[in-house]
Amino acid sequence: MRGAAAGLLGLLLASGSTTTLAWAQTNVLQERDQRMQPVWGPRGMVAAGEPLAAAAGARMLRAGGNAVDAAVATTFALTVTLPHATGLGGGGFLLLWLPGTSPARARSQQAECRQAFSRELRQAGGTALGIDFRETAPAAARSDLFLAPSGAVDRHRATRSLQSAAVPGTVAGLLLAQRCYGRLPLAQVMAPAITLARQGLPVSRNFSQSLQAAGPLLQADPTSRALFFRAGRPLQPGEQLVQPELAATLERIARGGNAGFYRGPVAVAVLRLMRSDDGLISAADLQAYRARPVMPLRISFRGHPVLGMPPPAGGLTLLLLLRLLEPFNLAATGLNSAASLHTMAEAMNLAYLQRNALFGDPGDTPFPAQRFLDDAVISALRSGINTERHRPAAELLAAAPVFGEGSDTTHVSVADGRGGLVAATSSINFAYGNGITVPGAGFLLNNHMDDFSARPGSANGFGLVQGRANAIRAGRRPLSSMAPTLVFRPDGAPWIATGSPGGSRITTTVLQVLLNRLVHGLNLAGAVAEPRIHSQLLPDRIEWEQGISPDSLHALEQRGHGLQRAAAMGAAQSVEVIPRQEGGGSYGMNDPRRAWALAQPE
Repeated sequence: MRGAAAGLLGLLLASGSTTTLAWAQTNVLQERDQRMQPVWGPRGMVAAGEPLAAAAGARMLRAGGNAVDAAVATTFALTVTLPHATGLGGGGFLLLWLPGTSPARARSQQAECRQAFSRELRQAGGTALGIDFRETAPAAARSDLFLAPSGAVDRHRATRSLQSAAVPGTVAGLLLAQRCYGRLPLAQVMAPAITLARQGLPVSRNFSQSLQAAGPLLQADPTSRALFFRAGRPLQPGEQLVQPELAATLERIARGGNAGFYRGPVAVAVLRLMRSDDGLISAADLQAYRARPVMPLRISFRGHPVLGMPPPAGGLTLLLLLRLLEPFNLAATGLNSAASLHTMAEAMNLAYLQRNALFGDPGDTPFPAQRFLDDAVISALRSGINTERHRPAAELLAAAPVFGEGSDTTHVSVADGRGGLVAATSSINFAYGNGITVPGAGFLLNNHMDDFSARPGSANGFGLVQGRANAIRAGRRPLSSMAPTLVFRPDGAPWIATGSPGGSRITTTVLQVLLNRLVHGLNLAGAVAEPRIHSQLLPDRIEWEQGISPDSLHALEQRGHGLQRAAAMGAAQSVEVIPRQEGGGSYGMNDPRRAWALAQPE
């Protein structure tokens, strides 16, 4: 097993306990005159937010598994190694493309797989499918769930109580992907996660610091306190985190599939916790949950087919942004110049105007997702971009929409050496979700009910001001910014898998990675590492990262923008497939903004 990591000062390739510089390992065919280089591997690549989890995915590739097996193994392992960012108690989205047809098609007669096969998008001799495993609102949820008697939103109840937890979807989504599109047995795919939970893992400095920051939240729950703290202090770097209850839960899933989580002892543990303090999730909610196979949305951006997830995921917002920006000559105005950043920010505001007012879960309401990408709609929106001056949010909000009516997340990108690609994003919303660990089952619960509009016109935890299309309703899935994305070469050959954590900044993070690669000509390393901006209509300002030049910032102020320096945005995990005529293999790049890991089969 060989792991590789991209840090702020360069790329390091690790094999066993020996670490060496990996510049010599990079493929000279990638734009070699650029100051940063991605890591090259001959037989596939896994990019994830943590090295032990990435290694779990690479182990599946080495065993003959495909990109789906590797992505599922990595994500299950991340539920053990990054509990602040993802977990069995959360949800997310997975986007896959495999050459040919599903390897499980001939043997699988299960209704879930037949439904998935019926939703596939066929493209250039391959199969694309999205899997929506976003959490759902419990049957007992109601539109005024988080409103105090005064009419204000009770932020504690919306984010830190059992009522903030929606019905988890991660287990159902990963199992659906692996059962219908993987090559390996489920027990083999889940084995690394079970071992990590059972035997323990050393706590990293970043992990320990996150525990320190979340101390008041986690120590308020006795189960979380016992798991993550010792004698009143958080686990320290180098100490072991052992999770036997989580290991037992993972073993039940490996043996029993969905029934191992949504029924039986794990379900009983969840229900006992819900009854202890007015939680909403019922046995019927757990048993009724289904991951939803969906046909991906597709656009062409400068000749490249791009696939994204439909609502409630953030793919529609991302594709809308790409279409809005396609005619603008951002390459000529320059990477991160004031002119380019201004145009991008104005497009972001228009896209978020549509998203916040109109987008919601299409599961219970017909939703014309593809219409938002039609030429006439895009042209009408694009005409609202003033390339010289900022249009204030109040002005945009006063106009009618085109149609009348977490920052802790983790992402995995995989290229499998056969041409298969997977991009999967999962989350429990805030760091450590609502802070409550299920006694006897070992996993934290999400607080994704806060992603609904608790009250139309009020901001959620990420500052997004959303409308009635995303109101709380039993069985609905809350709107999300998660945007796993696949990009193809003009001939239809698979090319890029990417995505990011980052709450409401996810969509704009992925946008800028793609613009840097496809428009500005940066290689994968530079495309991920360049500084970013974010604008989401409200608050009416551009947030900017360290690295944007003072000259550009001053010029943006002259155009009417408010500015605010922000912490690092997102943590894009990205892989590329290299054509055989260019040497073959795969590139991988981790975002240097957070903990990182690349792994490849030897």
